[in-house]
Amino acid sequence: MFSVKSLIGAALAALVSSGAFAADMPLPPPIAPVAEPCCGSAWYLRGDVGVGIINRPKLIFEQNPANNSNFQFQHWSIDDTTFLSIGAGYEFNNWFRADVTAEYRTKAAVNAFGMFTNGVGGVGVDTYTGSIHSTVVLANGYIDLGTWNCLTPFIGAGVGVAFNTLSDFVDIGTGLANGGAGSGQNPTEAHFAWALTAGLSYAVTQNFSVELAYRYLNYGSITDTVHCIGSCNPDSFKWDHLSSNDLMLGMRWRFPVDCCAAPVAPAPVAIQPPPPPQYPLSTRG
Repeated sequence: MFSVKSLIGAALAALVSSGAFAADMPLPPPIAPVAEPCCGSAWYLRGDVGVGIINRPKLIFEQNPANNSNFQFQHWSIDDTTFLSIGAGYEFNNWFRADVTAEYRTKAAVNAFGMFTNGVGGVGVDTYTGSIHSTVVLANGYIDLGTWNCLTPFIGAGVGVAFNTLSDFVDIGTGLANGGAGSGQNPTEAHFAWALTAGLSYAVTQNFSVELAYRYLNYGSITDTVHCIGSCNPDSFKWDHLSSNDLMLGMRWRFPVDCCAAPVAPAPVAIQPPPPPQYPLSTRG
């Protein structure tokens, strides 16, 4: 028969043993601080380089009303060009973005020749050379068609204005009917421009993407008036329906924003040791 003193002693021994066990338990591992993910702005800068394969335009002879000639062009051509573009834009959401771009298109050489007769058997030949270069400003909109493994196909369209310059346009006359020469006025004209685009972008990082795209660009026309060396009634020549199939390599850089906050550690959680075992006290003495 146990006494009350024996039960109290056993309870004290169990309490001491529980405290020792709790002291020997390893502390829980520290919880790593949680950092907010870095993010980027919806604003971005862009740059593009490309090659423009210019379609054959129309070349229109606009004869001076004071002249009477049966001159007709027999052949004309225009070379390809290269271009450089910069711009800025905004990503409205995951599928629509828009930007404004300004590009310079380098000189594309133009060549042409035509013939006429003087009515008495004489044949005249005129040869024309020069170059066309342009500055094009466009407001563009793009629709992103989804992203797979950082690749995003997209389509787009743009409208704006093209400033076209016909420079160093020269007429050299040969043949039995003439032997003169003339030169143009290096005019610059502003015309409506529009574009259609399709391409593929690749996200190198969260804030930097590269693009490969095709664009059809229609950028108006340019007209020059050729004045003879000497005395003549000047005629005009219009390079009409200027358009190009452009291959473009571009990049987009999103502005980073200061939302990468310092790591924040969660509040510590107190670990409570388990309560000591409870033993009923015996009423037996």
